[in-house]
Amino acid sequence: MGINVKIVLDTCALIWWSLDPDKLSQNAQTACNNMERDKNGLVPSTAIWEIAIKIKNQKLDLGVNLNEYVTALKKSSVIEIVPIDEYIWLESVKLEWGHRDPVDRVVVALARNNDAEIITVDKEITSFYSKVIW
Repeated sequence: MGINVKIVLDTCALIWWSLDPDKLSQNAQTACNNMERDKNGLVPSTAIWEIAIKIKNQKLDLGVNLNEYVTALKKSSVIEIVPIDEYIWLESVKLEWGHRDPVDRVVVALARNNDAEIITVDKEITSFYSKVIW
């Protein structure tokens, strides 16, 4: 990983980094340690939406209040929650990739737009995007 290379965390990586780092691979833990040092993490705002949906559908329990969790993330100097604008949405549609999950497509579009690496365990992303850490 190069100096000042941005790191995009997908939803699972965000949850594990912030609440349960032992679930990260050794490579992902090292990248997160570097991200904490360099303060160069990016999280698409769609990850917050995805977490909220999973909580609502009782598929996820953060163990903390969601609003407090988001407030803590926003106060962090390590990551930036990036609002997804029309440019990134359009870039996500332009990807020559058959994967239909809009959140995964946004993660890749955000990473490409920032020439960033992605921390993810997601095999679909790994098979499409070359700069994945896991």
